[in-house]
Amino acid sequence: MAKVIVVTSGKGGVGKTTTSAAIATGLALRGFKTVIIDFDVGLRNVDLIMGCERRVVFDFINVINGDAKLHQALIKDKRVETLSILATSQTRDKDALTEEGVERIIAELAPLFDYIVCDSPAGIERGAHLAMYFADEAIVVANAEVSSVRDADRMIGLLTSKSRRAEQGQPMPQHLLLTRYDAERVERGEMLKVEDVQEILAVPLLGVVPECPSVLQASNVGMPVVLDDKSPAGKAYLDAVGRILGEETEIVIPRVARRGFIDRLLGRTA
Repeated sequence: MAKVIVVTSGKGGVGKTTTSAAIATGLALRGFKTVIIDFDVGLRNVDLIMGCERRVVFDFINVINGDAKLHQALIKDKRVETLSILATSQTRDKDALTEEGVERIIAELAPLFDYIVCDSPAGIERGAHLAMYFADEAIVVANAEVSSVRDADRMIGLLTSKSRRAEQGQPMPQHLLLTRYDAERVERGEMLKVEDVQEILAVPLLGVVPECPSVLQASNVGMPVVLDDKSPAGKAYLDAVGRILGEETEIVIPRVARRGFIDRLLGRTA
């Protein structure tokens, strides 16, 4: 039976959908049958990040409403054999998601896949609640900025109290993934240090993804960044996938490169 992972954040724009796509693709690259579900009804983006927007015929809401069978809505990724995508509707509102419908679809997917990755909308409204409610574990995505960390703290509280596992008296395993981490901004005091974020949120750190132009480049061509073998961000996501699978690898925290004596003498930048 599949393990359900929700990728969530309180604040929008932190790289949550990029993270969902990267984690799902990374798991699939390891040979695990993986499906990613877009819960952001009305503002879907998973299909764009995955490069399959022109292949969406039926979606998550169609299946919930009984207008299509699950196999009609699932899209097989053309690059990674073990990866599938379940896009959501662009035209419906979030009330189209029902607890009964989501539970039924996850129950149908569970025997078919090893992992179900739920891409949650930002915020704490219905779509976000249903994305996290049936999860077995959570990845909380945040930037190292005060507003993002505060909103992430709110989501951690909801995961701890409002999920089905919480209702059953079981702990919800949670991981913190810091994205768009800019070492130069940290040094200038414009971003929090990793240690500061960890102290505030008190959630195990899954990884630190550096600010990297390759993320936008990959998104623009409809490719999960983990498929770019030269991307520092892609490497950080792949390392995070390894940790999800229980591998113990050192978390690399980006640092500002220091210039040597000769570089300083000649006025070279790092």
